[in-house]
Amino acid sequence: MYVVILAGGAGTRFWPLSRRRQPKQLMSVFGGKSMLQRTVERILPLQPRRILVVTNVLQAVETARQLEYLQDRPIDVIAEPEGRNTAPAIGLAAALIARHDPAAMMVVLPADHYIRDEEEFRTVLLRAQAAARQGALMMLGIRPDRPETGYGYIEAGKNMRADGTYPVTRFAEKPPLAKALEFLAAGNFFWNSGMFVWQAGSILAEMEKHMPELHTGLMQLDYSGEALVPAGLLPQVAALYRGIKSQSIDYGVMEKAKNVGVIPGEFGWSDVGSWRAISEVIAPDEAGNVLIEAGNPVLIDSRGCLVHGGGKLVALIGAEDLIVINTGDALLVCAKERSQEVKQVVEELERRGLAEYL
Repeated sequence: MYVVILAGGAGTRFWPLSRRRQPKQLMSVFGGKSMLQRTVERILPLQPRRILVVTNVLQAVETARQLEYLQDRPIDVIAEPEGRNTAPAIGLAAALIARHDPAAMMVVLPADHYIRDEEEFRTVLLRAQAAARQGALMMLGIRPDRPETGYGYIEAGKNMRADGTYPVTRFAEKPPLAKALEFLAAGNFFWNSGMFVWQAGSILAEMEKHMPELHTGLMQLDYSGEALVPAGLLPQVAALYRGIKSQSIDYGVMEKAKNVGVIPGEFGWSDVGSWRAISEVIAPDEAGNVLIEAGNPVLIDSRGCLVHGGGKLVALIGAEDLIVINTGDALLVCAKERSQEVKQVVEELERRGLAEYL
């Protein structure tokens, strides 16, 4: 098994703690180790043959530094010259792996997700691997427990296969509430977790059908040499990326392929997509407040708040459902229900040319 960890995201919804050089996956959101470190450690009991961490040039140094303590493990950091969404990153990793073994199993994981039951998560991965050996492109679907409008959905066939997986019949974008309620009631819709299991050769074959330009470019790269990531490869990748479009693996391949399957997962998953999501994975106090690095907080008649104090004492009076994030150079105060809009602050800072806050 090879594991590919996608670690090139910007994490704009976690501003001001998340920055271009220190995005969400490199942060200690929950205290202790970063989300990237937790993702790598979560997969180690499966003893992967190699772990490829795909990031970008701005984050490569910090990514490598954070993984230095695992130097006895087979880990490679691949720095993309610029972001082109998930399809090129996955294609590049698949091409590198397939050069050694086209039938090799390939697990693709985002670097910035939270998983409560890690043992069950690994069990589901192994079950997905068994199905992928037959050539299927397997997705991990999360059984929904609420009508979430912030996730994409996977519609599964009504009949479960003998191996506990389902055929995928269609994909649905982030739905309005009424449609999300329909999906929840139907019982055969799953949240799209962005986690995949397949053979390296299988995903490349589908890319050849549905993303021929990207596939041709990947096949023309010089992969010679003994190392999994050959010296001199990255300048070639830079030239390739200048000529290809940005596209997700979902849109580029998964929505078009015929042999896609989904395996349900119930292991306490969250994509931690905004500050509000922290309240889902960190137990609040009796008043519903979640406090991170908040010193000795003084909360008077305040409830439902999320506070990241950056080590400073934080005091709230009569506050309700607020997000308060303090860093050395910036302070965010936001209504919890509008946490998805934090990325608009980043867009405004870019518009004003305030790069020092990005």
